[in-house]
Amino acid sequence: MKANRVSAIMGNEYDGEGLGVLTEHRPLATLHFDCKYRLMDFNLSNLVNANIQSIYMLFSESKMQSIFDHLGGGREWHLNSILSHYFFAFHEDIIRKKEAGEPYFAAMIDFLKKSKSTYTVYVGNKMLCSLDFRSILKVHEAQRVDCTMVFKRVPLSLVHEEDHVLSFGEEGAFMGQQRYSEMIGEQELVNLGMNSFILNTQWLIDLLEKAQANQLTTSLEALLWETANTQEGSFATYEYTGYLSNIHNTKSYYDANMDMLDPKKFNSLLYSSQHIITKAKNEVPTYFSKESDVHSSQFATGSTIKGTVHQSLISRRSIVENDAIIEGSIIMANGYVGKGAEVRFAILDKNVSVEEGVRIIGTPEELVVVKKGTTVKEDQLVGGVK
Repeated sequence: MKANRVSAIMGNEYDGEGLGVLTEHRPLATLHFDCKYRLMDFNLSNLVNANIQSIYMLFSESKMQSIFDHLGGGREWHLNSILSHYFFAFHEDIIRKKEAGEPYFAAMIDFLKKSKSTYTVYVGNKMLCSLDFRSILKVHEAQRVDCTMVFKRVPLSLVHEEDHVLSFGEEGAFMGQQRYSEMIGEQELVNLGMNSFILNTQWLIDLLEKAQANQLTTSLEALLWETANTQEGSFATYEYTGYLSNIHNTKSYYDANMDMLDPKKFNSLLYSSQHIITKAKNEVPTYFSKESDVHSSQFATGSTIKGTVHQSLISRRSIVENDAIIEGSIIMANGYVGKGAEVRFAILDKNVSVEEGVRIIGTPEELVVVKKGTTVKEDQLVGGVK
């Protein structure tokens, strides 16, 4: 699409509370995924693949270090060119301004006005997918509406209680939305709102100005869902049919990673028409010794594998010593698993060392999660495991 015709806002409103220690000191956006990616790579790639060069990013001010470390100057996503612009803003600053009685959406409105864009894309941060915003924009323009919402029909297992579910009339017309926790009756499939919207920019500006004038919510995402029910504007929908994972807790994060060991799901997310971009790392390939036993696993660069690795994902610069066993697990960057150690159904954050002979054993439903920088010297077993 034509540059400057579309701007974007990355919401990052979900704080990752359901992921425990994994998001204790980092936002969900920079959590490792599939050995070499970060979750934010997918939203950023979806936007820049559509030639969107003006991006407004909302984050928590207490978890910015990993954002700066990963994004840097934005070179990999071509955000460092003369025509490209990206801006950081903080949720806490919006809340403070509202409490002080100031126009709390002023910075966002200023960004939208200066972008001179006709349309604005809004994306949340917990739906992992590969969206083609060029196709969605064509539908939005054809429908001649103020707001187009992206959804996917999914089984209940992919829905969190706070997610929004869309409802339609007999002829497929959008009727409204509600939180999943407020739904009455059981359904096998629901229309999950993916927290992704295409909006007419002037309509969005008017909506934000009205919201702050009436001291409404400080959450743009919540404001858009509430407005969809009040019908203050015209709305259309776009059904997404590609790979989707809804990452809202540790189990959903684990399952999304394990999905990447399924070639069909892996190709659907990473090798569709959308190119997924991440920060480049120039490292040597992973070394596999003659004694290693590797099956149905993925490995990033710079690792040394001497033991057994089955159904697992091993990130950069990790070492698995002789006679060590890793099964159904995620090992993030700079991991070390000592000789004879055993790691099953676990997530080891960055810089975790497992000493020789130590056992870390969970189950697919009760995972063991080891905090970043930990040296594990004693067995960690979930209840019932011997």
